[in-house]
Amino acid sequence: MSDINMDFDRKSRCGVEEAVFCQSKSGQQIDSIIMMAEQQNRSLLLTRITQDKYQQLSVASQQKITFDFISSTAILGDLPSIENKSQIAIVSGGTSDAGVCREAAITLNYHGIACDLFEDVGVAGLWRLTDKLDEIKKAKLIISVAGMEAALPTVLAGMVAIPIIAVPTSVGYGVSKDGHLALNACLGSCAPGLLTVNIDNGFGAACAAIKILNSMGSRD
Repeated sequence: MSDINMDFDRKSRCGVEEAVFCQSKSGQQIDSIIMMAEQQNRSLLLTRITQDKYQQLSVASQQKITFDFISSTAILGDLPSIENKSQIAIVSGGTSDAGVCREAAITLNYHGIACDLFEDVGVAGLWRLTDKLDEIKKAKLIISVAGMEAALPTVLAGMVAIPIIAVPTSVGYGVSKDGHLALNACLGSCAPGLLTVNIDNGFGAACAAIKILNSMGSRD
């Protein structure tokens, strides 16, 4: 465990907890991190832990975490009490974006923040979005998740005054594959004030939303 240095004080400095990015870690390293957290009576949020990676963990570690295969996340320990009123809307273009949406939602819940999910309301059937727009407008922040050409964040930004964090996803055919078209579309949006995180980064979008809410005093 000498090569692992956990930043358990990150929330006190930065407002968000450290998350364990599991994609490039071995099962043994993740086992060691879980053991370290337990020894200090700490909870953990683990991201990018696929089904295959989960199977590499010891049985003891598997039994200690709550694994969500859709979002490739896991939690060690109990979630904190989640606030009753939702202040964040997660809005997605299609059901193929579900994993990224759930990564964002679980990250928010891990920090005690409630959110509302509005999935599969992409611009290919614009009525789906307009039908939900009054409910979406009740939020203080929007996380908009979209693949293909990622038109949804721009359309939303042209219809509401609420801050929007765009999450381009790697969903799509041909030139849309791997999410670079979606990323460039969000970065090049004609809607002013649209914020954009990296491809498939639901965790990063949620952390940005948490910091914005904290700075607004919206959780007092």
